[in-house]
Amino acid sequence: MDLVKLYGKQISFTEWFADINHVKTKEIREEDNDKRERLAEISKIIGIGFDKPDEFPAIELAEYSDNLKKYLEVHGNELCALRLIPINPELPKLRMRGHTKKDAMNWFKEQKINPKDYRAQFVPHADNYEWSTIFVINAKGIFGVIQSGVHAQVTQGYYDEGMPITFSYDFKAWNLSDENKDALNHLKELTNSIKVDNEAKRKQLENKLHTTFVNNYIKGYFETTSTKEYGVWFVDYSRALESLFENYLVNVHKKENNKISGQTGCMGKVKGKVVIVTVEDINTVEFNNGDILVCEMTSPDYVPLMQKAAAIVTDQGGILTHAAIIARELNKPCIVGTLDATKKLTNGMMVEVDATQGIVNIVRD
Repeated sequence: MDLVKLYGKQISFTEWFADINHVKTKEIREEDNDKRERLAEISKIIGIGFDKPDEFPAIELAEYSDNLKKYLEVHGNELCALRLIPINPELPKLRMRGHTKKDAMNWFKEQKINPKDYRAQFVPHADNYEWSTIFVINAKGIFGVIQSGVHAQVTQGYYDEGMPITFSYDFKAWNLSDENKDALNHLKELTNSIKVDNEAKRKQLENKLHTTFVNNYIKGYFETTSTKEYGVWFVDYSRALESLFENYLVNVHKKENNKISGQTGCMGKVKGKVVIVTVEDINTVEFNNGDILVCEMTSPDYVPLMQKAAAIVTDQGGILTHAAIIARELNKPCIVGTLDATKKLTNGMMVEVDATQGIVNIVRD
């Protein structure tokens, strides 16, 4: 699988929602655009680390202002992510990562935008990732995925540094798909950092951000990274995305080597005919309503097939990758991270996808 090519096809979370005309697209987009402002407020009150950006009106980048010149003289050789945040939430967010701030200016010049409509954020970029996570805290508990290595693996679902670990915590006991003491210790430290036992601080967060709590944990959808350069950073906090998982706690499954099994992206049980779809075949494959979509991992190009499918089964991916959340919003039973579904299944097979248990059973060839 060409990871570089597939990463290049990925779009922002809000664009996934826009593609399926989700009713909360505008709310989710606005939350996404302002996430660092919320993280800054949380950091002031309870001291969490976050990927604090250096921000400029985009017009300063377009005009190469004296203020920007001075900034680049000092910081121009630092690696960054450059994000263009729209002032009008109806406009798309644009971003790139992994270039120096000086080189990022070349990318900026290529963007066909009115700079008056955007603000620009230079976000620090790290190369030495230790852990990356996505997780949700709701009334039922805490659940998500943790992965060693680059953060894009947990959001986009293409991993080349080993399987992500799925986890859940019902406020009594932790359950991990792969027993890993280092991962568990990191998760405990991470979640404890947003447990606010101080009542005055909880009130501050409630007043400033309309934050809600469960067992003193901040409720929400979170993304984090841990790097050698910067330590632990929260890189997303969304109340809107948490609302999609109200009263939901994932079933964590151990990988069963003698079965086609994975993690539950969306619960449900259906039968249907397997259609294996490679990236190259997306636009030409014969795919009917009610077929079972089987692929290495979904990218935005797969959305029309996802909408037709009775269920979705992937080799890679995690329970909170962008594609898995979209499958859940489409209410399609979904199993991710099987590793070998595209190898063990063949086109035309009749299967039962038991996404609640995370297992694909062959009914007949």
